[in-house]
Amino acid sequence: MKKIVVLGAGESGVGAAILAKQKGFEVFVSDKSEIKPNYKEELSSFGIEWEEGNHTEARVLAADEIVKSPGIPEKAPIIKALRAQNTPIISEIEFASRYSNAKMICITGSNGKTTTTMLIHHILKNAGLNVGLAGNVGFSLARQVALEKHDYYVIELSSFQLDGMYEFKADVAILLNITPDHLDRYEYKFQNYINSKFRIVQNMKPSDYFIYWNDDPVIQKELEVRTIGATACPFSLNKAAGLAAYIEDELLKIHTPKRSFEMAVSDLSLRGQHNMYNSMAAGITAILSDISDETLREALKSFRSVEHRLEPVASVRGVRFINDSKATNVNSCWYALQSMDTPVVLILGGTDKGNDYSEIENLVKEKVRAIVYLGVDNKKLHDFFDGKVAQTTDARSMKEAVDKCFAYAKPGDTVLLSPCCASFDLFTCYEDRGEQFKECVKNL
Repeated sequence: MKKIVVLGAGESGVGAAILAKQKGFEVFVSDKSEIKPNYKEELSSFGIEWEEGNHTEARVLAADEIVKSPGIPEKAPIIKALRAQNTPIISEIEFASRYSNAKMICITGSNGKTTTTMLIHHILKNAGLNVGLAGNVGFSLARQVALEKHDYYVIELSSFQLDGMYEFKADVAILLNITPDHLDRYEYKFQNYINSKFRIVQNMKPSDYFIYWNDDPVIQKELEVRTIGATACPFSLNKAAGLAAYIEDELLKIHTPKRSFEMAVSDLSLRGQHNMYNSMAAGITAILSDISDETLREALKSFRSVEHRLEPVASVRGVRFINDSKATNVNSCWYALQSMDTPVVLILGGTDKGNDYSEIENLVKEKVRAIVYLGVDNKKLHDFFDGKVAQTTDARSMKEAVDKCFAYAKPGDTVLLSPCCASFDLFTCYEDRGEQFKECVKNL
């Protein structure tokens, strides 16, 4: 019996373990951290052995194949040991795809992944399709393949997940943009990160579709030297030959090999330039999936924005508070600042991932009244931003940050949590950071 070891017992790991058990493998789950109680209970209920707080090396190295959590880096000692003996290491997505014939709609990019993924799922679900939501949102793909079996999966893919995918093939691949992110995981080499993102198009055929932002200079440069097997469906705000979607005369216009569609921009529920890109990518996908014009139009009107991504929280004595905790890289913060139409008090900080803050420098000078640095180590932020705005200060808790922002803000201003950084220095995840922000605002 083939031995599968799953490293990491979060949602993806537990889902992979359930599927492996269902398919008759000998399964062992190992997590160096503490496993959440609900996952322990679930693993035990399926008769799956597990350990926490340690990797029993002999047991792990005896595996025929490893399914690795995307959060475990290559530099981890257990991964180095596995690589040294050439044990195959794959992602949960790769493993799950072996057991599904469903249509795979996959979304990646440095920014906009979650909104686009949720929007496409919303459209397909409203059309009555049997569709699952997987990857970085929803339940793991492996769990759904084992227990639910959908006809379509809309999958948000991080670069870490793509790194462990080899034979997987997307039916529709969406690449929204590429800007520097997670460089600490890629030897601080941007090209390594770019290569990971482009894994989304591997194994694709002419009957598949590759949807991408036509104006991204990184994507365009890569397309000059790469051969993509899929049918190209680029989009842009500006009309040009060969585009699958663009804006003209305040209309969103879509032209695909299947049919065309148009809709007034003013009718779209999502606002802002970045959301226009997300809506175009989702609209192209919907037309390629044979969704009717009526269903698509209604879904684009009814969709509500994703939590923690430019999420309005409240207005307190004339000061607007916006939760953009999901902005864990500089480009996400750029989009947030670009959409602001009032003076801003900005919360930045967290775990720096090799950030280059020059991308937002001009917007900060133009729009930001004050910056509150929220983090354990704010030296890099001080070195870059001090002197470029009138006021800066530090905070070591969300309450302190919100209180200081409120003191700096004037009626008509916006307090924007758009940190540019990962959350793990003071918070368990970006959701925790966003929830604490909302709670502190409500307590003002």
